[in-house]
Amino acid sequence: MGHSHHHDHHHDHHHHAHSANKKALFISFLFIATFMIVEVIGGFLSHSLTLLSDAGHMFSDALSLGLSLVAVVYGAKGASIEKTYGYKRFEILAALFNGVALLVISLYILIEAFLRFYHPENVAGVDMLVIACIGLLVNIFVAWILMKGDSSENLNIKSALVHVIGDLLGSVGAIVAGLLIILFNWGYADPIASIIVSILILKSGWQITNDAIHILMEGKPKDIHLDEVKNHLINIPGVSALHDLHVWTITSGFPALSCHLVVENNADRDKVLMDANHILTEHFSVKHATIQIEGQDFNNCSNEQQHQ
Repeated sequence: MGHSHHHDHHHDHHHHAHSANKKALFISFLFIATFMIVEVIGGFLSHSLTLLSDAGHMFSDALSLGLSLVAVVYGAKGASIEKTYGYKRFEILAALFNGVALLVISLYILIEAFLRFYHPENVAGVDMLVIACIGLLVNIFVAWILMKGDSSENLNIKSALVHVIGDLLGSVGAIVAGLLIILFNWGYADPIASIIVSILILKSGWQITNDAIHILMEGKPKDIHLDEVKNHLINIPGVSALHDLHVWTITSGFPALSCHLVVENNADRDKVLMDANHILTEHFSVKHATIQIEGQDFNNCSNEQQHQ
């Protein structure tokens, strides 16, 4: 049996990405939490549902960014006897929470927006516009900070970024609604803007939640195709068959694989194992592989026992 780790090759990149993610999340949390308070006060003073809904979304952002920061720090803890993979899955749990929070908030805003059509309120367009413009600048800055992190591979950072982009869209919607209220006194612009932003947030929240559940259900990484893995491994000199192939994700950017390779009786098993690990690392970026090497006689005996 072969059991291979490939952490050394990725250690420097992982450490750098971890530090960048932690810094990005901390700065983002401070800015979002501060402006959330400003937006809540402004929303009440201006009677703007768009601002209040965006403030509610920013509260979710502050909570999710704080949770994401805890996840990045906690997820870096080493393995233990009780948790042999460490706490890496904590990041996925945080992403799942963030995704569900997005879904709940977007549905709540939708309901409130529809109620506004039946019970409209006078909205202070100028106050709404000023606060929305400041919010737009804050969200652009925070989104830029998060993009400097490892959002391409890390689902936790990606979910936090989606939250902030949702806020950014909320600010744009509030600006447009504020202008329509100031120029045309069109009060319905406020709930309409809220509905548009909510639908966009709903879509993003569903994607994040779906991705997190897929990982927790040990789903296959989307960028790894089993047929390609099988073809590469079965073509290794000395390999005659392959079975019990499983590919899953420990946490974002950390795929794992296990399989049984049946080799010819005269095959160099160490060479087969080295070739297999090289293929999995170079072609599929699998960082954790467990490969069981079986001779043809062992495989035949196993098949006979299964049929008895």
